[in-house]
Amino acid sequence: MELLYLSRRDVESLNISYNEVINAVELSFKLKGEGKVQLPPKPGVNPRPNSFIHAMPAYVGEVDVVGVKWVSGYLGNPARGLPYINAILILNDPETGLPVAVMDATWITAVRTAAASAVAVKYMASPGAESLGIVGLGVQGRTHLLAIREVLRLRRVYVHDVIKQKVKAYIEEMSPQCPEAEIVPCEDYKCVTRNSDVVVTATYIVERPKRFIALKDLREEFLAIPVDYDAAFEEDVARAVDVFVVDDKEQYLVTKGKEKYFKGYPDIVEFDMGDVVAGRAGDLRVKARKMALLMGIASHDVVVAKLIYDKAIKRGVGVKLPL
Repeated sequence: MELLYLSRRDVESLNISYNEVINAVELSFKLKGEGKVQLPPKPGVNPRPNSFIHAMPAYVGEVDVVGVKWVSGYLGNPARGLPYINAILILNDPETGLPVAVMDATWITAVRTAAASAVAVKYMASPGAESLGIVGLGVQGRTHLLAIREVLRLRRVYVHDVIKQKVKAYIEEMSPQCPEAEIVPCEDYKCVTRNSDVVVTATYIVERPKRFIALKDLREEFLAIPVDYDAAFEEDVARAVDVFVVDDKEQYLVTKGKEKYFKGYPDIVEFDMGDVVAGRAGDLRVKARKMALLMGIASHDVVVAKLIYDKAIKRGVGVKLPL
């Protein structure tokens, strides 16, 4: 018996497009809404302050893929020259349970997170939305622009980071990759929030957040997409929106119940993105105040991992190791 090992270089060499990942994530949401996904809330440990390590198992029926991701986020890593997020993933044979692949999942996490936001934009952005705002210009700030441009006709992208050098570097790197839109540097986050139809916050997940974006900082109608838990948007935003959805209701409510995150955020969630994509929430592409709080779910990881695995087998990429 043997399994396939895929390094990050192997994964990236497959040149999987954002559209491919978005389509896989959208299908995963739909199957979840149809009750075909097994997705327990992710258990985790916190070995250091403002750190987490989560285990994320999932089974996605119809696609018939099962696996688990082991992912960490350490706030102090960038100062050490290390990535904030690191992850590996194991794919199993759904028939026998034997592992068939171990692969880097840092790339998967970066891209599938942005793809989930792109699906939310596709199903929830108001008609005529053409401006995107991004607060936090790290890995997620980059992948979100590349994913959302696939589903939204962008004219302007407003960007801000507390480290000013990051803003300049971001514009130099991303402008050639998004030539259809003007990338506008912002001195503060309010320039982003007050000019954007869609606002993505991609700061760090912390245990005691100093939330800074209030309802008064946003447009009359907006789509807010926090991928940093409750680190950015104040509770008045989450409670005032006309539509509040999450990627997984159970995971959000279990996490909120532990009273570490989401204090003051809604206690009741009517719909999650599975309901939205499966058509159970009605048409949400209307002018309104909306929030899609996306914590990240394992079903997205495993469907993207299957996409990677299938292409790697076809192209002979990776190293086979004995069990």
